[in-house]
Amino acid sequence: MADQRSARATGPARARKKTASAQGPEHAARAACRSLEGLIDHPAEGVSAVRRSDDDGWCVVVDVLEVPRIPDTTSLLASYEVRLDGAGELQEYRRVRRYRRGAADE
Repeated sequence: MADQRSARATGPARARKKTASAQGPEHAARAACRSLEGLIDHPAEGVSAVRRSDDDGWCVVVDVLEVPRIPDTTSLLASYEVRLDGAGELQEYRRVRRYRRGAADE
């Protein structure tokens, strides 16, 4: 009986219960991109920053293609700050910057 309990505790089900915080910044970045794309219906181009937040969650800056144009250097992109809780669930997001693809940071 004790052997069965220890086998259940170390099996694949336990691995699935890990939080985003325990899985690290890569998992948080992927979760933020998926959640944001589903809400705003624009494709994510990449992630600019990932950092831990004070509440054991993550703050991820996702770059999104908002207005595709030809030539591509004139397309409009935006940076969104996405906050996730410790389980990787989206808590809030906001657009923090909008810019032309060909523009350099000042």
